[in-house]
Amino acid sequence: MDRRALLLAPLVLLAGACSSPGPAAPAVEPYIAFEGTAPHTRPIGSKAPGAQRAFDQGLSFLWSFNHDEAISSFTEVTELDPQSPMGYWGIAVAMGPHINNPALPPEREHAAWQAAQKAVALQERANAADRALIAAVAKRYSNPPGDRAASDRAYAEAMRAAWTAHPNDADVGALCAEALMDLHPWDLWTSTGKPKEGAVEVVALLDDVLALDAQHPGALHLYIHAVEASDDPGRALPVADRLRNLVPVSGHMCHMPSHIDVLLGHWDEAIAANQKAIVADKAYTAARPHQEFHHMYMAHNQAMLAFAAMMDGRSELAISTAREILPVAGGYAHEVTPAIEPSFVILYDTLIRFGRWEEMLAEPEPPDDMVVALPLWHHARGVALAALGRVDDAEDELEDFRDAAADVPPERALAINPAHRVFAIADHMLAGEIAWAKDDVAGAVSELQQAIALEDQLAYMEPPEWALPVRHALGAILLSAGRAEEAEAVYRADLQNWPDNGWSLHGLADCLEAKGDTAGAAEARARFDKAWAQADVQIGSSCMCVAGSEVGAAGQ
Repeated sequence: MDRRALLLAPLVLLAGACSSPGPAAPAVEPYIAFEGTAPHTRPIGSKAPGAQRAFDQGLSFLWSFNHDEAISSFTEVTELDPQSPMGYWGIAVAMGPHINNPALPPEREHAAWQAAQKAVALQERANAADRALIAAVAKRYSNPPGDRAASDRAYAEAMRAAWTAHPNDADVGALCAEALMDLHPWDLWTSTGKPKEGAVEVVALLDDVLALDAQHPGALHLYIHAVEASDDPGRALPVADRLRNLVPVSGHMCHMPSHIDVLLGHWDEAIAANQKAIVADKAYTAARPHQEFHHMYMAHNQAMLAFAAMMDGRSELAISTAREILPVAGGYAHEVTPAIEPSFVILYDTLIRFGRWEEMLAEPEPPDDMVVALPLWHHARGVALAALGRVDDAEDELEDFRDAAADVPPERALAINPAHRVFAIADHMLAGEIAWAKDDVAGAVSELQQAIALEDQLAYMEPPEWALPVRHALGAILLSAGRAEEAEAVYRADLQNWPDNGWSLHGLADCLEAKGDTAGAAEARARFDKAWAQADVQIGSSCMCVAGSEVGAAGQ
C-alpha cells in the first residue's frame, strides 16, 4: 500500500460520515468577519462593498487549511457579487482534497464541480492570471466523479502551466506548489531525508514564491511541510519565525512553526507555539462552535504540545494537555474516530514517560470504537506493571496487547503509519521491559534494539507516531548494566534525532562520568541544565523503568 493509500485509509470513514445520498451540497456556515486573518490581499475587481474583504479572508483560511471557513467566506463573495468569478473559484479550490485529507465525498466533489463551472462561465470578468486559476480548477473535478488521482494530476499540470505563464504571481506559485504536494501527500522524502519524486521541484518553487513575497502565508505554511521531513529541516526556521504571529486567528498557523522547533530541539518555542494555537482555537470556536474536520487540527495542537512538554520535562503540562484531547474533539472523536485517535493515544505515553505507574493502571480502557488505542493501552499498562515488579501481570498484559492488536484491521493507520508497524515497536518494547524486570539484560537489550530498528523505519509524522524514543530505555538499561560505551552511542544517536532533549543529555552526562571524561560530562551536564530549566521534575535516568530513576519534584 503506497503512502497516499495509507493516508486515505483512516479517512475513508470521514468521507462516509460527511456524505449524504445524492448530490446535495454540503452545508455552509453563515459568514463571520474575523479579526486576525493574514495581511494578504488578491484584488478581484469587485465593486460590491465587503466582497474584497470576504475574499481575502477566504484566502487566509485557505492558506491556513481551514477549508470549511474558507468556503463560508468565498460563499459570502458570491452572495455580495454573484457576477464575480473568483468567489466561485475559491469555493471550488477549498472544496477539494489536500495533504491532510485526500478523501473527497461525492457530494463535496459535485459542489466543487458546480462552483468551478460557474467560475468558468464568468471568467471574462477575471484578469489573465485569475482566468488561468479558473481553467486549472475546472480540471480538478468531474461530473460524475471519476478517477481522483487522474483529476489531481490534471489539476497539477494545469497549475504548472499557470505558474509558467504568470511567474511573478505569488498566489499562483503557492497554489501550484500545493497542487504538486497533493500528488504525494506526506511523501516527499525517504526515511533518511533524501528527496523523492516532486520534492526538489516543490522546494524550488516555494523558494521562488518567497523571493516574490517573503510574507506569503500560503508559501510559508507549505514550505514548512515541504522540508520538515528532509535531512535539513533547519532551513525552514526563518520561514517558521515569519509565520509565528502572521495569522493569529488560526490555531493551525500558530502551531505550524513547532514542526520545525521540535526537529531542532527548540522545545520551549514548540510549547509556546502550541499554547498560542490552543488559545486561538478557543477564541475561534467560541465564535464558530460547529466544527467538523477542524477538530483534527485542534486535537493535533494538543498532542504536539504534550509531546514537546514530555521532551522538556514538564510533566504536569504534558499530562493535563493530553487529557484535554478528547474533550476538545467532543463527539467528533466518535463520529470519525481515525482522525482523533492518533492524537488521543499520547495520553498513555505521557503517563509512562514520567513514571506515573499507578495512574496509568487506573486509566480506564479507551472507548470501544478506539480499536487502535486499545492495544496501546495494554502496552502502557504492561510497562507500568513491569516497572512495579509485577512481572506475571505484565506478561498477561503483553498477551492482551497481542490479542487486541490482532483484532485491528490490517488497513488501519494512525495519522500515516500502519497501526501494525507501531504495534510491532510496542511489542518489542514491552517484551524488553519485561526482560529487564526479570534481570535478563541480554533479552532486554535485544528486544529494545529490535524496537529501535522498527522505530527508525516509521514514516515521518509530527508528533512522531511513536512518541517515546526507545533509545531512552535502551540507554538507561545499558548504563545501569555498566555498559557506558554502548549507552553513550545510543544517546548520541538519539540526540541526532531529537536535539537537546534533556532525557538523552542526562544519560550522556552519566555515561561520560562513568568513563572518567570529566570535561565532557560537565559540558553535557551544562547542556542538560539548560534544557531542563523549565522542567517540573528531576530525573535519575532517561527511563523510569530503571531502578533508582524515580521522578522527583524539580529542586528536590
